[in-house]
Amino acid sequence: MENFSSNQENAAYEKAARRVKELKSFYGNLTSYCIVIPFLFILNMLTSPRELWFYWPMLGWGIGLIAHGANTFGIGKDWEEKKIRQLMEQEKKSKINF
Repeated sequence: MENFSSNQENAAYEKAARRVKELKSFYGNLTSYCIVIPFLFILNMLTSPRELWFYWPMLGWGIGLIAHGANTFGIGKDWEEKKIRQLMEQEKKSKINF
């Protein structure tokens, strides 16, 4: 019984560590975006103000950032959790039937 509890704690710790790593990655990406895009804007305005090319990296990186945020904050992940639970229950049922 004690070993089972220890395994649950280890699994919970690994899940929490993974979550922290995902959050750090997202916030690092967001911070980089907030620093680099204004720099590109200033560079664009100083070099060629008639051609607004900074919109392209802003748009591309912004779409990537939105996708990263959706993945990090679990938008659309409910189906993954449900499927994992369903497969685990099927595995338990198949072990019981043997």
